[in-house]
Amino acid sequence: MRKKIIFLDIDGTLTEPGSNVPPESAMKAVRGAQEKGHYVFLCTGRNYDMLSPLLPLGFDGVVASCGGYVRFKDQVIYDCPMTEEQKERAMTVLKDSGVFRTVECMDGSYTDEGLKEFLESHGDEGANSELLRWRRQLEQSLNIRPMAEYRGQPVYKIVVMADCRERFEEPEKVLGQEFELCLQEPDQYGYINGELVNRKFDKGKGVERVCRYLGIPLEDTVGFGDSVNDEAMLKTVALSICMADGSPKMKELADDVCPPVKEDGLYQGFVKHGLCGEEGK
Repeated sequence: MRKKIIFLDIDGTLTEPGSNVPPESAMKAVRGAQEKGHYVFLCTGRNYDMLSPLLPLGFDGVVASCGGYVRFKDQVIYDCPMTEEQKERAMTVLKDSGVFRTVECMDGSYTDEGLKEFLESHGDEGANSELLRWRRQLEQSLNIRPMAEYRGQPVYKIVVMADCRERFEEPEKVLGQEFELCLQEPDQYGYINGELVNRKFDKGKGVERVCRYLGIPLEDTVGFGDSVNDEAMLKTVALSICMADGSPKMKELADDVCPPVKEDGLYQGFVKHGLCGEEGK
């Protein structure tokens, strides 16, 4: 079999939302794929700091910060934080529009005071995995610190959250030429969240950069994801697979759907497509 590159989203795909512990079946799939000669990359919206609990598990590389930081083993392939002017403009218009901000840097993340209270006020309502992820990460103190502790480090992307879609209208006008607001579909309770990502990169461009670096064609790529911030990745890879409890839009886009991660879905998807174990079993 030709060597492939497999790209894995984390929250809702490799792990349950907010968790840093993949099920053993998922790691069995990863190890089995590597034993067959394939590369396995994390492909995530998380910044590099948030990956620290997962990096010791032996992945071949990462596409972090939605493609803003790409690494193969110890080699940095791509590194593109915001410019100071971009950062200041984005931070100002988001704050003035009443949007909660979490800036993601190489060494950690910094969040607006008041965001935790906003999340707690919604409890566990709805099925928005991104909301649950941020709530659990805040509660577990995964190096997400108060904005008052931010000291001007380079920012790769900004996670955004607000109580209604209208709060993003002015930011889109001001920032739309240089940045994409990748917003999750709002649920029945009306809150909306997402990420502000530089148009110079996305998960799909990250996939392309890895392929060029390793000299492996896109036709030999596979991607697993579950939410709208996986769209660029799923559109770029040759074989796209969405988790069964993922976004309806992503399930429609993907070439195949596998069971949820809590039902050993990643392992089942690897086996079904011959990425590990015996093909077809």
